[in-house]
Amino acid sequence: MPEERLQKILAHAGYGSRRACEGIIEKGRVTVNGQKVSLGDKADKNRDDIRVDGKRIQAAEKKIYIALHKPRGVVSTTDDEEGRQTILDLVPNKGRLYPVGRLDYMSEGLILLTNDGELTNRLTHPRYGHKKIYRVLVARHPTDEELDTWRKGVDLEDGYTTQPAEVELETYYGKGAWLRITMSEGRKRQIREIADKFGLPIVNLIRVQIASLKLGNLKNGEWRELAEKEVALLQGKKPTKGKRSTKKPRRGRRR
Repeated sequence: MPEERLQKILAHAGYGSRRACEGIIEKGRVTVNGQKVSLGDKADKNRDDIRVDGKRIQAAEKKIYIALHKPRGVVSTTDDEEGRQTILDLVPNKGRLYPVGRLDYMSEGLILLTNDGELTNRLTHPRYGHKKIYRVLVARHPTDEELDTWRKGVDLEDGYTTQPAEVELETYYGKGAWLRITMSEGRKRQIREIADKFGLPIVNLIRVQIASLKLGNLKNGEWRELAEKEVALLQGKKPTKGKRSTKKPRRGRRR
């Protein structure tokens, strides 16, 4: 077996995306045959003793793919120092799972949970340009000028200029309005930053799609396993005529 870069080996073993695994290596948490390694080092997973935090990595686990409708008031990390409920509290113990991207505490919508590091990298790395779609309820009617500026790119407080985005006014809702926003950037809280700059209070923010995966009929707190066809589409493969998933969505337990 030829040697491979350690971040690739760790990703295959379910430790997260390649970028996340690079962080694990840079923090000095990885050893090969008893020696700490550096980013860029290689190893043979069948020959070498590779450990993370002193524990030998296991053979790649069965790949798991779960779509979850994250409710508001749940953190989208795997643990929380403040003891708040996390997305992993909503699904049964299926081994080591990681979220693909995040939603902030007061947002809701689609989260993909998986132990497939390669897919995580594919869906989060900027070079692939996968789009995410959000429905956003704002507390007042936005002006045409505000929407046009949002579409072209907005200069934020820290000097960053956002990339162009698709921003559609879906419908007015009383004094507010529902917007549909399609973007490929993954900057934290970007939609909320832009809305704050325009003085558009956000009432609700729901992610409804990640690449080809849609939230669909999943209700708040419900989750389901992906069908083979859905996984293949996310991986950029031509889907085979496999069985469609007949499993009903299950509801996670809220605290």
